[in-house]
Amino acid sequence: MTIQQRQITSTDPATVVLKSVCRSCHGGCGVLMHVRDGVLVKVQGDPESPLNHGRLCPIGTVTTDLVYHPDRLKYPMRRLGERGSGRWQRISWDDALDEISEKLLAIREQSGPEAIALGTGTGRHHIRWVSRFGHALGTPNWCEPGFAQCFHPRVNTTILTLGDLPVCDYTGDVPPKCIMFWGHNPLNSGPDGETRFSVREALAHDPDIIVIDPRETELAKRAKLWLRVRPGADDALALAMLNVIIGERLYDEPFVRQWTYGFEQLAERVVTYTPEWAEPITWVPADQIRTAARLFAQARPGMLEWGCALEHTPKCIQTIRATSMLPVLTGNIDVPGGWVFGMHGLGRFPSLIENLTPEASAKRLGADRFKLLGGEGADLPAAHIPTLVEAMRDGKPYRVRAFLVFGNNTLTTFANASTAYEALMKLDFMLCADLFMTPTAELADIVLPAASWPEINQIAGLPTIAANVVLANQKAVRTHECKSDEEIFVELARRMRLPVCTESVEEVLDAQLAAGGLGITFDELKQRGFVNIPIKYRKFEQGGFRTPTGKIELYSTRFEQLGYSPLPYYVEAPETPVSAPDVAVDFPLVLTTGGRISHFFNSEHRQIEKLRRAHRDPVAEIHPDTAAAFGISNGDWMWIETRRGRIKQKAKLTTGIDPRVVSAQHAWWFPEKGAPNYGVWDSNVNLLTNNGPPYDPAMGTYQLRALLCRVARVTPPQ
Repeated sequence: MTIQQRQITSTDPATVVLKSVCRSCHGGCGVLMHVRDGVLVKVQGDPESPLNHGRLCPIGTVTTDLVYHPDRLKYPMRRLGERGSGRWQRISWDDALDEISEKLLAIREQSGPEAIALGTGTGRHHIRWVSRFGHALGTPNWCEPGFAQCFHPRVNTTILTLGDLPVCDYTGDVPPKCIMFWGHNPLNSGPDGETRFSVREALAHDPDIIVIDPRETELAKRAKLWLRVRPGADDALALAMLNVIIGERLYDEPFVRQWTYGFEQLAERVVTYTPEWAEPITWVPADQIRTAARLFAQARPGMLEWGCALEHTPKCIQTIRATSMLPVLTGNIDVPGGWVFGMHGLGRFPSLIENLTPEASAKRLGADRFKLLGGEGADLPAAHIPTLVEAMRDGKPYRVRAFLVFGNNTLTTFANASTAYEALMKLDFMLCADLFMTPTAELADIVLPAASWPEINQIAGLPTIAANVVLANQKAVRTHECKSDEEIFVELARRMRLPVCTESVEEVLDAQLAAGGLGITFDELKQRGFVNIPIKYRKFEQGGFRTPTGKIELYSTRFEQLGYSPLPYYVEAPETPVSAPDVAVDFPLVLTTGGRISHFFNSEHRQIEKLRRAHRDPVAEIHPDTAAAFGISNGDWMWIETRRGRIKQKAKLTTGIDPRVVSAQHAWWFPEKGAPNYGVWDSNVNLLTNNGPPYDPAMGTYQLRALLCRVARVTPPQ
């Protein structure tokens, strides 16, 4: 175990240099914060950090612009007038906390704690604190868009079937011979501690690269093999690759025989899923499917670098199951340069879920149907967002009256944003804590100024879940009246006289560190910067896998117990040219969404001019032949329309996309367009997405991509 000592000096004796971790996204790059006279004057990459070795992405380089942006929320405010009126009154923290406490206690008394819901954004530093405060309050209804759509389907599925979440071994000494990037473009994003810099370092060793993506990304251009899969057909492709690996006996026979359960059943399941069967479904030639399967099976060690594109249709869990079996069958599990299980140097966060009674847990919205999201199959149960929206808007199955939003721009990140807006307008009380005023915050009753990451105390165990590196995020400065979300929860719990959640932030951090066995306090970690725990490989040889059978379950006994298919299978998404040919008559193109932009993190950072200079407008990729058919030229504003709504984005003509596909960017809004809407209805792709049924039977996932759309040139030109 490496404990990094803080031995940092500055050429300016008046400047203090603090080690910390950047949280402008959830990548976790190590940083050095230069503070002079209480002002953050510079942020640079920490060359000693194993996660980024001194480098920062564009977002990290403008940290001081974020912290001292003139549009930051600076003090608590109370709304004047109707919801969405854009009129606000400054109030004190005492008045704000008193009013929030009184409202929540009254609603809890009148309608039960389940009538209060909480929401947060993807990968924020305070994400676990949101559920913690909700559980202290007695409500099971907290949510985050990623829990059914991003990362957590992979977390919950692999915990049940592999016993833990595997991550790519980027910090070990053995480079991979092959990396398969599936629905993920990590050169533009570095989620959960697997930073874009770690990926580039692995690529420097010249591995064989397989890219599976509808778009010709930078990685696709570098790849030995690019499979241009039809959006939403990933399950068919994974099943066909399993067919090849098993049929041609390319799997690691000793590993499969000793350490997997249900191989014979899996082999029988995939026997009909041939590459020829998959070709018309996936739009990938059968010979390419075979070549990819053979390459990944034979070039060992190999990594699967997968992304949330796999989790954006109502069949995400079985897609994840099928895809996860590729590293398993090829023996790339917990080996150097492969998929590895974490060292768990950070203890489990005290979510206080034990504070919920069985009766309260049973009222979690969606838990009765989606057991991997909200029930016994979930690592941390959460509410089902479409069901929550219905409860807010229509009072079914009961009315949710209050929504507490911490670091989430709901109108840009909830699917079918029009219904989300309708739901928010029906609330009796809404609280929003954020860095900036947003179209969502404009709908709140109380707005609180949240602290940015250089203004907070926190810890990060990265990669997420694995926690091979534990880093201190230490408070360097304070601006205006901003408070960390974590501090807000503690102050509210104390003011409401809740029986739990009243410990200080630092006490909770100390408890997590103690549970992780590192033997240091948070104050000590701040001085040392980070702890890097060397990975131990083949841990399963000492005690097996943490599953009921002690093996990786290709045939999942836990899925079977929960009432779900124990083996992966193929099903078509509900709104595609195959499943909805009648809809395709009027909406003939396939829409994929969510491509990451290197200068923004989801809906964040649109206010920062240095970043907007690099990416001013939303861009949609379209093939030149398709664009010509609709009279669209490169750079034209283009309408994109589904059955749920219409938006406009700028056309980017590229041959790196199938002529039948359009790719639209997500999370766009325009702070410069002003209150109260900030242009949220102009280019927001979630006006097009679908939050309706059918849902993934285990996770409740809905359809964010592989949707049917049509395009037209915006006239007159804008």
